[in-house]
Amino acid sequence: MAPTTKKGSSSSKTRSSVSLAKVKGENFYRDAKKISKLKMLKGGKPVRDKEGNIIQAAAFQKGEDETKPGRVQPDRRWFGNTRVISQTALDHFRTSLYKKKDDPYSVLLRRNKLPMALLDDAANPNLRKRSHIVETEPFIETFGPKAQRKRPRLDVGSFEELGKAGAAAATEAENAADATNTGVIEPLAADVIEAPTHADYIEPIYAKGTSRRIYGELYKVIDSSDVILHVIDARDPLGTLCESVLEYVKKEKAHKQVVLVINKCDLVPNWVTSRYIQHLTPRYPTIAFHASPNHSFGKGSLIQLLRQFSQLHSDKKQISVGLVGYPNVGKSSIINTIKSSKVCRVAPIPGETKVWQYISLTKRIYLIDCPGIVPTSAAKDSQTDTVLKGVVRVEALPTPSDHIAALMERIKPLYLSRMYGIPLPNKDRPTEGWDPEDFMDKLARKKGRLLKKGEPDLDSVAKIILSDWVRGRIPFFVSPPERPEELNIAEAKAKAKAERDAKGKGKAGEEPHVPHVKQNLGSIMQKNSFLPEDIQPLERTEEDEDEKSDENEKSDDEVNTDDTRASEEEEELKWTDVFEGIDVADDMESSLASGEGSEPSEIGVEETSRPKKEPRMSTSKRKATNFYSSANVKNKNREKAALLKSLPVGKKGGSRQKKKSNR
Repeated sequence: MAPTTKKGSSSSKTRSSVSLAKVKGENFYRDAKKISKLKMLKGGKPVRDKEGNIIQAAAFQKGEDETKPGRVQPDRRWFGNTRVISQTALDHFRTSLYKKKDDPYSVLLRRNKLPMALLDDAANPNLRKRSHIVETEPFIETFGPKAQRKRPRLDVGSFEELGKAGAAAATEAENAADATNTGVIEPLAADVIEAPTHADYIEPIYAKGTSRRIYGELYKVIDSSDVILHVIDARDPLGTLCESVLEYVKKEKAHKQVVLVINKCDLVPNWVTSRYIQHLTPRYPTIAFHASPNHSFGKGSLIQLLRQFSQLHSDKKQISVGLVGYPNVGKSSIINTIKSSKVCRVAPIPGETKVWQYISLTKRIYLIDCPGIVPTSAAKDSQTDTVLKGVVRVEALPTPSDHIAALMERIKPLYLSRMYGIPLPNKDRPTEGWDPEDFMDKLARKKGRLLKKGEPDLDSVAKIILSDWVRGRIPFFVSPPERPEELNIAEAKAKAKAERDAKGKGKAGEEPHVPHVKQNLGSIMQKNSFLPEDIQPLERTEEDEDEKSDENEKSDDEVNTDDTRASEEEEELKWTDVFEGIDVADDMESSLASGEGSEPSEIGVEETSRPKKEPRMSTSKRKATNFYSSANVKNKNREKAALLKSLPVGKKGGSRQKKKSNR
């Protein structure tokens, strides 16, 4: 019997015939990409002979014989990226933009595409290398035969003689010191170092707002913001103005706009705010503001100004607005007022904001809150000035009673007497105040702040006074600077000259004025009550008077137009013109007899009813119209008949009804 074979034997042979063993002449693992990579790694080396000379150069390698001096191909395309401008166009660019680049009321769009370095020759490094000798002193007057330059007279003719003269002067000084029996040459005043004493020690608390961390936060806010709101205190705007920060922004970040915000306007009279706005407006745009959740002022003007800035920077998706200023001037309170919600931590003490923070006002406007900083321009301020500006927390002061004397010099005695209920020392002279220690003694005994054996606690009373001062409970303001007469005369001359030039050209003269934000300062709600001598009437500018006269003219025109309209209506439509033979008295009697409640006023309303407006179009295509689309051909007098039916029945109608009833 023949052996049987399995069905799967043939299939197993075919499967086993495929193997991955290496066969000579075949390549199973290297494709073209890998082979080219291996050639690149193996190549790159030159072929050399026994002596080491290169027979065949490597790829991308040439011998010294094959190299030739390189030369750039002269082609105009090399200079495609450059911008060429003529000298006349450059002069026009400089003259037109030199004044505009520093103007706070003008915005240069796309400054990065303008050659701003050409405007400032001093900042141009290419011009610094060349010395301007010929410009300061002409060549003829310096080196020529007609030279007017004077030679300096020197007793020495060389450096050696100069050295000998210096050594002789030193020996003379030593001899003079020996003659006076001192033995020491008098040192320079700058080299004298005095020993430090306890009075020279400065408490670290007075350096608040000047640390490197705070200034790091300030520079981050300035770099990140497109518009900078500098917040100042209305009680002392010039004292809380950061001059060094403004100079830095003007010099290093000239493309950023700066706006001054005078906060806490409710603590000073309105005329003080108005005068400070007039004083600061020529430098930067200035806005009065009162941060309050319920009775704020200037909120709409500030938001409108920020929206205008966002429209100017239309090339950006959003703009950032940074708020900088002294501690405790109300930066976070302004953000909460604009946002109408508590998004920033606020407190009536300085140093509440520790780091910068972003707040989104709208999709296009972001606000950046910055910690309070003390600028380097305030380095000359004394410790008392620092305390009275609200930079330092009153609770942490080591000796608060030392600052009360300077505080009482600034405040009128009547305000202190009214605030704390202490009678004046001399009622006949209200300007005469107390001695600081006597005042604190009386206040401590009144409030019960006593130590052992009934001694007054002066430090705790001083902290009470200083905290009231910082929170604005004591009426005070720095009087604004008076407008000098020279400036008024100069402005009057410039105005007269402009009018003369305008008349000569035959055009109406426009008065040059500084643009400013219009605000009604009279509507600010005052928190403190001031003496009559500190209150002055609010100065009205010429623009306000013009607006008032325009409003009066408009109101007069409106009254005249109303009178003319009323007279025209009376002339156009009368009762007898429409309904002839019907009197109002007969109409009323008939209405009472018939029992109908119609009144002539209702009839008058129906008479003077205006025609209905056409319905609003839902599509842009207008239907074709002709005479028959608007004319009432079938029922010509349908509206007139409906009106007559609604009228009360007269005598004729009444007799007809009687006849019908008799029948």
